[in-house]
Amino acid sequence: MFFFAPFVVAPMYYIIAIYFLAAVLPAIFLMRYVYRQDSIEQEPPYLLWSLVGKGVLAALAAIVLEVIGQTALDITMDPNDPNYVYILAFLVVAVIEEGTKFFFLYRRTWNDPNFNYQFDGIVYAVFVSLGFAAFENVKYVFSYGLSVALPRAILAIPGHMSFSVFMGLFYSRARLCADREERAGTTVNLALGYLAAVLLHGFYDSCCMIGTGQSTMVFVAFVAAMYFIVFRLIKHESRVDRPV
Repeated sequence: MFFFAPFVVAPMYYIIAIYFLAAVLPAIFLMRYVYRQDSIEQEPPYLLWSLVGKGVLAALAAIVLEVIGQTALDITMDPNDPNYVYILAFLVVAVIEEGTKFFFLYRRTWNDPNFNYQFDGIVYAVFVSLGFAAFENVKYVFSYGLSVALPRAILAIPGHMSFSVFMGLFYSRARLCADREERAGTTVNLALGYLAAVLLHGFYDSCCMIGTGQSTMVFVAFVAAMYFIVFRLIKHESRVDRPV
């Protein structure tokens, strides 16, 4: 019994490793892509790993808050109500998930001396968001198996990154306004960054939750357009990067 135990345990390690890699490699690939676009002054690894960790904390906080939010929604609204899906997608899931990401992004980077170029805001937001997405993906892959790994690698993880690019874009503009002591501009850009991420996330999730043929067609068109805009935006912001 004990003689054969290592041969039984070893394959389990391999299976766990395969599941874990399938869950996190898409996020790592996108982190590396965005990191390489930061061509003027790349951020220190310790800061980036810290942001990934903050993303994990954001995911943990979101789990708790979403349970509370959905419970409150179920008490106050009939799940069969046609508006239930939209309220759940926008006002519970999107507001909470983008809110926890934004909270940890702001707390960790707003006053960090490394935040000295406009593209940095996009990098920071992406790393927090992909830390969030990687943790969430590990949970899904280990719960539902490898069959969900590919669709989530194509949709969920790049989706989280896409929402964060818009958040990071306005976040950088807010930092520039803050350095110029433009309080109104700072507040407006911070709000726009959060709001843009919430609206994109809410629309994405509501299309998925509705699940009709028409909503699926809208979802595919929306995702394709969002990815096209986001990757062009990353290239553009990298090319015109300047100090803040």
